[in-house]
Amino acid sequence: MKTIDRIPTSKLGRTTELVKTGVKVGGNYLKYYGKKALNPEISKEELNEDNAADIYDGLKSLKGSALKVAQMLSMEKSLLPKAYVERFSLAQFSVPPLSAPLVRKTFKTYFGKYPEDIFDQFKAKSVNAASIGQVHQAEKDGKKLAVKIQYPGVADSISSDLAMVKPIATRMFNLKGKETEKYFQEIEGKLFEETDYILEVAQSKEITKACSNIPGLKFPKYYEELSSERIITMDWMDGVHLSEFTAKEFTQAQGDKLGQALWDFYMYQMHVLKAVHADPHPGNFLVDNDTNLIAIDFGCIKKVPLEFYTPYFELAKIENINNPEIFNQKMFELEILLPTDTPKESKYFSALFHEMLSLFTSPFHNKTFDFSDESFWNSITELSEKYSNDKELRKMNGSRGSRHFLYINRTFFGLYNLLHDLKANIVIDNYKKYV
Repeated sequence: MKTIDRIPTSKLGRTTELVKTGVKVGGNYLKYYGKKALNPEISKEELNEDNAADIYDGLKSLKGSALKVAQMLSMEKSLLPKAYVERFSLAQFSVPPLSAPLVRKTFKTYFGKYPEDIFDQFKAKSVNAASIGQVHQAEKDGKKLAVKIQYPGVADSISSDLAMVKPIATRMFNLKGKETEKYFQEIEGKLFEETDYILEVAQSKEITKACSNIPGLKFPKYYEELSSERIITMDWMDGVHLSEFTAKEFTQAQGDKLGQALWDFYMYQMHVLKAVHADPHPGNFLVDNDTNLIAIDFGCIKKVPLEFYTPYFELAKIENINNPEIFNQKMFELEILLPTDTPKESKYFSALFHEMLSLFTSPFHNKTFDFSDESFWNSITELSEKYSNDKELRKMNGSRGSRHFLYINRTFFGLYNLLHDLKANIVIDNYKKYV
């Protein structure tokens, strides 16, 4: 794969790259409408593929927050066209890495020494490059290590990157009014946390210690003395990415084992720790030769306050969803219904979220749940299409729900997708064994 010798770090440089991408996308539309004039039956498939490729190519040269957006969108399998999901999923663990000279320069900047001055061996060619950093293999005192190096300028460009993305997101999700600012502040705060590798090491050690008794789950050891604000050193873990594992044939027993470990890991964090790994994409998990699940990245941890946790999980109970009085009360507690709503808005959003929550919480309504059930996934897709095409919704204020929904919903949606890929049949309350 071609390496990168420089990353645009100034606001002007990054904006220029996005403008170039916009010009390419505009050209793709002109080409599409030209073909459609000759053949009205032509589908948007080619347009989607061209746009996805050009947008991804533009974002991958920027890395950082811009590429993180693509990574997050790749998890929305039922919301985006297939071409976008496939292309953006490359942002999870396969993007052009920094060149060897830039790696050495970056390491010296962040650590005060070159890598060869610290490690007995250090491979300048990265083994894994993603949105915020890339991983190199190293060795010290006979121990095999993984060294994650953050891309130059990523932390400094978060605010300007989000400022560029904000108008697009506002239009895409029909956000209106001053209250939308809380969502962007939530994203910005989390991205700043993800670039703080000292915080990540502390979070990693805390969660891995708390979850170490869950069977089928493994974690690397972290080395604070070989880490800094922009560099993390941990044990090298042998395994294949979860997406590589699910792309090949595997047995039901293997899928169930991995799925149960993944589910127990998340439920333990959510219900016991009230802090959860909020970035459940395949690039953050490995599978070893014994079908153990290995969690390797804890940069994005979402703390779940009780004032959100309590009403959120009370609505995971079918008897509460179907009790109009309780349901209405929780809608206000979760800021889905607002005191300023008109009767029409109140009725509309109550019906929308009743339908949505009834579906998304269905795994919690039984002792076990089969995530390979295609009817469940078809229902999700149908619901997404129903409301994405609803002209009535476009007229209303889409700024709904507590800011905590952003990462909690992302967590569950990502988790459900991974379990679907594993075709796992899960015991819902199994995590309670380890409390």
